[in-house]
Amino acid sequence: MGNNSSKATAQDRAILDMKIQRDQLRKYQKQITVILNREQEIAKECLRKGDKRRALLALRKKKYQEQLLIKTDGQLETLEQLTRSIEFALVQKDVLYGLQQGNQVLKTLNQEMSIEKVEKIMDESAEGIAYQQEVTDMLSQTITNQDEAEVQEELDRLEQEELAKKMPAMPEVSTDQPVPELPNVPDTKLKNPQSEDSHKQPVLA
Repeated sequence: MGNNSSKATAQDRAILDMKIQRDQLRKYQKQITVILNREQEIAKECLRKGDKRRALLALRKKKYQEQLLIKTDGQLETLEQLTRSIEFALVQKDVLYGLQQGNQVLKTLNQEMSIEKVEKIMDESAEGIAYQQEVTDMLSQTITNQDEAEVQEELDRLEQEELAKKMPAMPEVSTDQPVPELPNVPDTKLKNPQSEDSHKQPVLA
């Protein structure tokens, strides 16, 4: 890991150096363009004064600056192309590293889930299902209808208990308050008015 980190840092530094050189070339091109335009103006000024010799010298200097500008253009193009190539190579390297890591992970997963392990898991699952079915069959043979009914009743009771736990609790009635007293009922029987009137009627002769 340490070597990869140092190599990456060196590559980044190399790219940075090339970009610095590219910027310096562009700055140099601007200087050449300024000199080139100045020599052209000098040549025009000399011609206006009738000094053809100095005008020719200025044009020669201008031609030399034009050649330098062409050379710097080529150098700049080469430098930029080299920078792009290195950056693209680094991208390819990262992609290749990612593919290698992915292949390694896939290989590890395939080893963990080999055909033999899958078959073993399937066999164990089939054995477990068969054992569970065997236990169910044995229980169904040993339990009578009455036992089955009792089991069902117990299941219903447990369901009711669980349902009661989920229902909200009823409010408690306080027993501290006194119960209001009812009026006493007389023990004597009420007289029948009709019976008294019947006794008071005169006896006919």
